[in-house]
Amino acid sequence: MLHVVPIPALSDNYMYLLIDKKTNDAALVDPVEANKAITKSKENNATVRCVLTTHHHWDHSGGNEEVHNILPEATIYSGAEHASYPFEQVSDGKIIKIGSLQVKCLMTPCHTKDHVCYYVEDSDGQKAVFTGDTLFIAGCGKFFEGTGEEMYNSLVKKLGALPDDTKVYCGHEYTASNLKFAMHVEPSNAEIAKKLQWAQVCCSKWLYNVYLFLSENGG
Repeated sequence: MLHVVPIPALSDNYMYLLIDKKTNDAALVDPVEANKAITKSKENNATVRCVLTTHHHWDHSGGNEEVHNILPEATIYSGAEHASYPFEQVSDGKIIKIGSLQVKCLMTPCHTKDHVCYYVEDSDGQKAVFTGDTLFIAGCGKFFEGTGEEMYNSLVKKLGALPDDTKVYCGHEYTASNLKFAMHVEPSNAEIAKKLQWAQVCCSKWLYNVYLFLSENGG
């Protein structure tokens, strides 16, 4: 059984602790604040076996070297070609085992050329995908190193092909700002207005929006 613990970081980032509840083996996703992420794993009695890096930008990979120094036995996975710490480069379709869980690597270039999303499904049918800066709630990442065609392929052909009941865990809390932009584009859209109100209530109560199902995100 998979269990996801969101860990807010920096000003608007999300790190995640992915735990296999059968074994308590775990992965850290984008642990930019290494000590905070490792402390959270200890609070959950989880053994960190690896790091899943979505892309090379500092606010996602910047804690990897510190994680390696603290947990040298944990494998750091990344789509990058180079890093200042030991890591294993992944390719599209690679399977990473975390206890009884199997995590599938999905190469989603555009925001960066090395961007990877990580999809996992457990034996109970729970599904999750960690989308970094490719897919946000109500938005997508900036095209820093790719084209519109690449983003279309990443969003529609890769992520859009996943089951509708997949939970999307993104890399930043941009929900309200994305929906405000959507309201500017479509001011008469009642569904956007409803979602914006929900996001603003969450923010006002210091609740983290964290995920939506893929079907709610236009998948």
